[in-house]
Amino acid sequence: MRKDCTGDASEIAILKFVESTVGNVKTTRSKNKKVAEIPFSSEIKYQVSVHEQESLFDHRYLVVMKGAPEKVLERCTSVMIDGEVEPIDDDFLYMFNVAYDNFGGLGERVFGFAHSYLPVDKFPEGYEFNSEEPNFPLDSFCFVGMMSMLDPPRAAVPDAVSKCRSAGIKIIMVTGDHPTTAKAIAKNVGIISDGNDTAEDIANRLFISIDQVNKYEVKACVVNGDQLQSMDQHELDDILKHYPEIVFARISPQLKLIIVEGCQRLGSIVAVTGDGLNDSPALKKADIGIAMGIAGSDVSKEAADIILLDDNFASIVTGVEEGRLIFDNLKKSILYTLTSNIPELAPFTIFIILNIPLPLGTIPMLCIAVTNLFPAISLAYESPENDIMERKPRNESHDQLVNSRLISLSYSMRGVIQTFGAFLCYFIVLGDNGFWPSKLIGLRSRWDDINVNNLEDSYGSEWNYFQRKELEYTVHTAFFTSIVVSQWGDLLVSKTRHLSLFQHGMSNWFLNLGLLFETAMTCFLQYTPGLNTGLNLRPISFVYWLPTLPFACLIIFLDEIRKLHIRRFPEGWLKKETYY
Repeated sequence: MRKDCTGDASEIAILKFVESTVGNVKTTRSKNKKVAEIPFSSEIKYQVSVHEQESLFDHRYLVVMKGAPEKVLERCTSVMIDGEVEPIDDDFLYMFNVAYDNFGGLGERVFGFAHSYLPVDKFPEGYEFNSEEPNFPLDSFCFVGMMSMLDPPRAAVPDAVSKCRSAGIKIIMVTGDHPTTAKAIAKNVGIISDGNDTAEDIANRLFISIDQVNKYEVKACVVNGDQLQSMDQHELDDILKHYPEIVFARISPQLKLIIVEGCQRLGSIVAVTGDGLNDSPALKKADIGIAMGIAGSDVSKEAADIILLDDNFASIVTGVEEGRLIFDNLKKSILYTLTSNIPELAPFTIFIILNIPLPLGTIPMLCIAVTNLFPAISLAYESPENDIMERKPRNESHDQLVNSRLISLSYSMRGVIQTFGAFLCYFIVLGDNGFWPSKLIGLRSRWDDINVNNLEDSYGSEWNYFQRKELEYTVHTAFFTSIVVSQWGDLLVSKTRHLSLFQHGMSNWFLNLGLLFETAMTCFLQYTPGLNTGLNLRPISFVYWLPTLPFACLIIFLDEIRKLHIRRFPEGWLKKETYY
């Protein structure tokens, strides 16, 4: 059957099967007019329709039922075998259960079918049927058969489930399917792992009763809706806490809401997928409601926080990975940006405390923000580290975007190293021009006094006010340049939180260009005639770029040692205190 069909996948499968075996469905429908219908719902788990018959001699109404086989069978008193109606007996019930379990064990969705005829004397032609409060019998049906169909999971789902598990995300399968079918599907896609048996599996393997199974050996659990309905809150909590792999089968939307509330009660962040009208309470209750974009109803889409455009579970996992990557890269960008705050603030602190000539002017300090701009943005394009889907979900109350570990790493380690490098450059420039460090302490008042034109340096040479200001602007430029050079090292180590820089590589060309940008911008600001004068910068010798290079290398070296220790000792003190 190559006809294009829209609607429920199970209904499409039945339609195509009937078309290929019985004949044209439209013709059959036109000859057996539908006069009433009870639509399928998750509460009753069956659908009923009443039809006029095409026979000119038989004026009885035909009632047909379709739904969950066990629910349909509950309303049957007879069964049709080889065209003959026979009463339901124990032999048939045994065959029914064997066939049902076999189909379900293959992961196939199974429907049961039944029919009955309404007596003409009680239901004459033109009888007004009431579907909301049925005024016709819904029992004493004749069971006519079962139909199974395979709804295979998408090829990417098992891998997506595996990624979720490695990422510390617990997947709970909640379905309206029969428990046997649900368990088979869960095993096919990896929700129940190989080797993780349910209590029933262990009991069958050891030929013991379920009560004799050691509960500590059970790692997977299949709970049907009737069992869940009879549980109290503590029993549900115990299941959610004890079993790492859980499947809920024959679950109604109301029970789905109870499961969501149970998970949230245990402190979990809960994401729920759904597509039906009745899924909307659970979608709204969940921390993250995800509606299906193709098969989802309008109500479910309104209730959800996210709409999955391709209805593919693997896309959710991709979204988790992208979310973690964005969070990682924001942290990296913030860390890189914060680091330069210390070498920007330290000059003013030392200037006030020791009364030395000002190491860094206000305008050059603002220029640092300009040179940091492109590199900070480029970290947003950093590719994920290979452990991004192997980490446990972060604790939202402790692992904030900016936490104490990030601030400590940026300020107390990297920022301090940059500050020492910048002050070394400051003292070198002043020393080359005759002002040794010992001469600088307490010099500020005379240095800034416009009336002092005979200030002696360490060699006895006199400096007037304008000469001192020219030297001061040169010092500002050197201090500014040294911060930029040390930011090279800071940018490179900010590329990763866990991996070595040499493992991760330099594939982010935005960042590579960012390195060139901040270097070129630094040169442009200090070497462009007129512009440098306006910014109180002066062109400096290339020699003054070099003193800070060892400090940039030191930042890289120390951070590589830190990350190596974190990788080797994932539960160690260094990770707890510095892994941001």
